[in-house]
Amino acid sequence: MASVLILGASGYVGSHLVPRLLERGHTVRAAGRRRETLEAREWEGVEIVEADALAPETLPGAFAGVDVVYYLVHSMASGPDFPERDRRAADNARRAAEEAGVSRIIYLGGLQPRGAASTHLASRRETGDVLREGAVPVTEVRAGIVVGPGSAAFEVIRDLVYHLPVMVTPRWVRSLTQPIALDDLIEYLVRLPGAEPAGSHTYDVGGPEVVRYQDLLSRFARAVGRRLAIVPVSVLSPRLSSYWLDLVTAVPSSVARPLIDGLRHDLVVDPEADLQARIPIELRTYEQAVRDALEAERTARLPARWTEGSFAMRDNRPEISFYSRGERVERTCDAPPEAVWDVVSAIGGRRGWYYANWLWNLRGLLDRLVGGAGRRRGRRHPTDVRLGDALDFWRVAGVEPGRRLTLLAEMKLPGIAVLEFEVTPAGAGARIVTSAHFHPAGAAGLLYWYALWPIHKRIFAGLTDAIVNRAGGASPP
Repeated sequence: MASVLILGASGYVGSHLVPRLLERGHTVRAAGRRRETLEAREWEGVEIVEADALAPETLPGAFAGVDVVYYLVHSMASGPDFPERDRRAADNARRAAEEAGVSRIIYLGGLQPRGAASTHLASRRETGDVLREGAVPVTEVRAGIVVGPGSAAFEVIRDLVYHLPVMVTPRWVRSLTQPIALDDLIEYLVRLPGAEPAGSHTYDVGGPEVVRYQDLLSRFARAVGRRLAIVPVSVLSPRLSSYWLDLVTAVPSSVARPLIDGLRHDLVVDPEADLQARIPIELRTYEQAVRDALEAERTARLPARWTEGSFAMRDNRPEISFYSRGERVERTCDAPPEAVWDVVSAIGGRRGWYYANWLWNLRGLLDRLVGGAGRRRGRRHPTDVRLGDALDFWRVAGVEPGRRLTLLAEMKLPGIAVLEFEVTPAGAGARIVTSAHFHPAGAAGLLYWYALWPIHKRIFAGLTDAIVNRAGGASPP
């Protein structure tokens, strides 16, 4: 069995690949930009390292002593300069692999069109080219749309089906695609280390069906028991479509826009490069992959803290968006972490919410009027919090004493809301991060978020500042 490094282990594919490699007996080292994100996965028997492909000084330790590197890094969500970032990241990884004496790099890219590609697809292809410029052999796996919870394309489909019973679509919905089930893609990736001949190779992977994009929408709707009418029109360009998706789905625009730009092409497996010929596996149909994805959500364990898309945090409701809208406020202060935590852990109940408490009271009253709990429940203890405690109209969904408090909203909402406080040391003082996440349920959920976004933005900033002030540690200038 091989010693493997997964670079990008905190991402969508990486987080599913790690446990499967462990099951097959490999020694696994998981690398990501934020160590705490990897630790939240609670993988047993996995070495966790913090490494960033854009920070070459972090790579030697991560690459040392491994046989195979899975390269699952891409910067699509970082903004319009993502091709340059992807180029630099691949070059850094290639050099680190050469210096460490790695025997093979396995890179997950995307299916390519026969003609000119979108910026996103061209960048994925260029990443493979940059990795192959070194002495380390590279296996590039070019995958179609991945069907599984958390896949950007899959989540766009989910949101569209649940948000829009009638869908006016651009011409690209007639383009051909060859989706692959997440489990099938992972199976290919897991088998590759023991099945590769010498040298570099490029393979295509897809499911057993070639379908049109509009079929992905209609067949998803059928699988979840929804009615859907699709009306294709010729005036909507991919760019206009991406702006529209930004309004009607919760998928981040930085992800949806380059993704949609690539959907104008037919993206199907080249028979001469089909990995199925080398590694024959039984492939799932699209509808089976959808059912498996929804079942995987239902059976996933409850995380100790909020993670994007957690089904349990979404009240086990598949119609609630995987991706969230949200606000993040960060402050540093002179007070010790213990003092800041004492303020955080005492929030709510008789002490109130520290900032604009009249608005929290009004929200509680409105919740009572529509049949919710409002603020009448208070809290069990004035300062102590434990898992499962009611806290006004919130429930404690996770607590790491002295460090993190995760609250799940139990008020009446068109979606699911999570409020999380994280306290960490910062020099002689502390850093507090307040994160608010809202997973909308349908169009009503999105309208709710848009309407209250200015208020929420100010409330969470004011709340964080008030916590700092109560802890006795003014924020440094």
